[in-house]
Amino acid sequence: MKKRLITLMAVAAMTVSMFGCGVTADKNASKGGEKKTVESTNSGSENSKKPLVWFNRQPSNSSTGELDMSALNYNDKTYYVGFDANQGAELQGTMVMDYIKAHAKEMDRNGDGTIGYVLAIGDIGHNDSIARTRGVRKALGTAVDKDGNTDSEPAGTNTDGSAKVVQDAKVDVDGTSYTIRELASQEMKNSAGATWDAATAGNAIGTWSSSFGDQIDIVVSNNDGMGMSMFNAWAKDNKVPTFGYDANSDAVAAIAEGYSGTISQHADVQAYLTLRVLRNALDGVDIDTGIGTADDAGNQLKEGEDYAYNADERSYYALNIAVTADNYKDFTDSTKPYDKVNKQLKSDKKKVWLDIYNAGDNFLGSTYQPLLEKYDDLMNLDVEYIGGDGQTESNITNRLGNPGAYDAFAINMVKTDNAASYTSILNQ
Repeated sequence: MKKRLITLMAVAAMTVSMFGCGVTADKNASKGGEKKTVESTNSGSENSKKPLVWFNRQPSNSSTGELDMSALNYNDKTYYVGFDANQGAELQGTMVMDYIKAHAKEMDRNGDGTIGYVLAIGDIGHNDSIARTRGVRKALGTAVDKDGNTDSEPAGTNTDGSAKVVQDAKVDVDGTSYTIRELASQEMKNSAGATWDAATAGNAIGTWSSSFGDQIDIVVSNNDGMGMSMFNAWAKDNKVPTFGYDANSDAVAAIAEGYSGTISQHADVQAYLTLRVLRNALDGVDIDTGIGTADDAGNQLKEGEDYAYNADERSYYALNIAVTADNYKDFTDSTKPYDKVNKQLKSDKKKVWLDIYNAGDNFLGSTYQPLLEKYDDLMNLDVEYIGGDGQTESNITNRLGNPGAYDAFAINMVKTDNAASYTSILNQ
């Protein structure tokens, strides 16, 4: 079938149904480790027994971050593929702090002894966005504890340092003490409800720079889409260091023009794992085949270097890499398959339904999907790509009207709370 991104259309919301329980075994048993059991939550329909991978947005409570184990244990062929958000967040925060320590004197543009930064927050209910906000604040010392964890709420405007969700920090550089202050932060959500919105970030930096521009010494963003929007709108011309996340091709290229750094969440590994887990489940082979264990073609990743697996969470996490002026030339093509896992498989063609929560998302659209489209050929998967509007789950679920036509499913939700919107359809 010709690959395509189906055009957006308004649709009615799907009704969520309840589902029962069963017991299955996870991949540890096949690797010779301690056998564990997982609770399956499907109703026993044929579609509910098919391989399912949640990717990029881990089923979880958007308020507390608690994982939705019912969704992760939906059946014995269900997994999550994403990246290690906490490890990546720590890397991003450290990258920013290292830059401040190396350039504090020249960064303090108005000479007031305060290194002021602004922060573009993606989606306040998204685990990855929460982790990145926390990672930056922890590394810079501006974090405030809330219920045993770093507060990740937006600070609004905080030029006077009075906000309750952050605090001023101190850093000594070459014998001079500087204050680090989060001058402003907000969720980048547009009027239609879409989050991680680049245009909103561009407007925000326009407002901030007009109000207190000479106090802004650094720009930090939860992703490169928003980061590049702020960079192009203001930071580039004013030579203000800007940091993002995702290592999108345009952001990596912009490092040569002053974009200061980003984080590669190993999209090539994530995209591979998204389809490889489905391929293994469809073929009935050890789930670790071509992942931690070499397959017949020689595809193999290295656990602890390329990815980590958490058996209790049934989740594969790609590991992150900091991309700066020192190594950015190695990341200029973000859509190139990983050289460790780019060999053709010999297997029967299978049909996969795969959705992307927002057809306009910069990272998923310009990096992740192109990688998926290269890997689906290597794995002999006929993938139908569905693009959502980034706002409503029903815009996507309406197009899963005939799940019996597919052999497996890869799901990227609009909101992490809404796994049941999809599994209810598979239960029918």
